[in-house]
Amino acid sequence: MTGTPSSPDRPKRFYKDVTVEPAEGGGWQILLDGRSIKTPGRALLRLPTEALAEELAEEWAEQKTYIDLLHMHLTRLANVAIDRVPELREEMAEEVVRYCETDLLCHMAEEPFELAALQEARWSPVRDWAAENLGVILMTTEGIIAAPQPGASLQAARDYALSLDDFRLTALVYGCGLYGSALLAMALTEGALTAESAFHLSRIDEEWQMQRWGEDEEARTAANAKEIESDALGRWLESLRD
Repeated sequence: MTGTPSSPDRPKRFYKDVTVEPAEGGGWQILLDGRSIKTPGRALLRLPTEALAEELAEEWAEQKTYIDLLHMHLTRLANVAIDRVPELREEMAEEVVRYCETDLLCHMAEEPFELAALQEARWSPVRDWAAENLGVILMTTEGIIAAPQPGASLQAARDYALSLDDFRLTALVYGCGLYGSALLAMALTEGALTAESAFHLSRIDEEWQMQRWGEDEEARTAANAKEIESDALGRWLESLRD
């Protein structure tokens, strides 16, 4: 039997004090009782800003009897940024391109008119921002069938992704999956949207339906979990700007 209080899948908290200090060679590290944290790949968990290190330290300090790594969103992002992204930058840029090809903000409702109008009013400023600032001009379509997107725009998205450092590229790709939209993830990465705005823009359809028909407990639980992830992503990016 697994997952019981007496034999949990989670590791037991083994430390008392959590501190942040400059790391040798640059950056910042988190110390647990004076010992630095390593990633799953055995690299030093080195953060580029003190603000981000403080955010991760808070995650570690908040753990109680057991360490809930699954819900330590910033620590998980840092592990990916350090262990995986340096070797997967090209693949991650292609993933951003794939999200551009099926971007949520390009799929307009065929009906009802009220929902389509709401989508246009809320989503078109983000599309316009991406076109003006990043050269990512995406075509809209009605329904679920994706519209072919201009090759120049997809290349602009690829170039933008590859221009980011490993920590911001991690955030961009994570945001694409979280919101179903490369455009929302780009706007959040560049500080043109807050995490709260990006989250609600990604849920226009669901929130419109909820206002009319109500929402069941399972859907609300899933939405709450995604909102927590979105908030963590926003704090990650804000901390990188400091």
